[in-house]
Amino acid sequence: MSQADKEQSSCPGKPDKHEARREFLRQSSAIMALALAPPLIVKAGEHDEAIAGIFEKMPVNMEINGKAYRLSVEPRVTLLDLLREQLALTGTKKGCDHGQCGACTVHVNGQRVNSCLTLAVMQEGKKITTIEGLAAGDQLHPMQEAFIKHDGFQCGYCTPGQIMSAVACIREGHAGSPGEIREFMSGNICRCGAYDNIVAAIMEVKQGGQSV
Repeated sequence: MSQADKEQSSCPGKPDKHEARREFLRQSSAIMALALAPPLIVKAGEHDEAIAGIFEKMPVNMEINGKAYRLSVEPRVTLLDLLREQLALTGTKKGCDHGQCGACTVHVNGQRVNSCLTLAVMQEGKKITTIEGLAAGDQLHPMQEAFIKHDGFQCGYCTPGQIMSAVACIREGHAGSPGEIREFMSGNICRCGAYDNIVAAIMEVKQGGQSV
């Protein structure tokens, strides 16, 4: 310890700089833990009012499945959680929650997006389509019909994301061959292994010329 440190630590009225630094790190860690805590854990905590003040809600306007919404959301809320928890559109599934499985795939302005990696506040003015928005009333979308015909699912958990990606696969011009389809669809994982049937369904819709 330097002479200056010794003098500082020996003076009762003067705070120790090392202790001050440790206190700063402790406070910083606590704030970071609150910022990263899942909503349910945060809600269960004993400092709800203070936490609510940190995450002030923001207004967001978007169109979801053809319907206009004016919403109020926290900045940290993902599009996936907004759809499922606030709007009860549970067709979009939460799988890995890290953008690796594709179960949460939706369309944003016509482009496929992993909604678990997309913040809801970033969707201001955008058009969102979920699996619930593909069918026209009781009339299934051609891709939905093709998945049923070719048994493109088993447990069905990944199916909404698979179908949303499959539609984008054709719209974006990546359904020219089975190999091209497999490459484009590689971000959507099917643990049941129905990949051959999924490719067959996409090929049928593509070759049939149905509007997607």
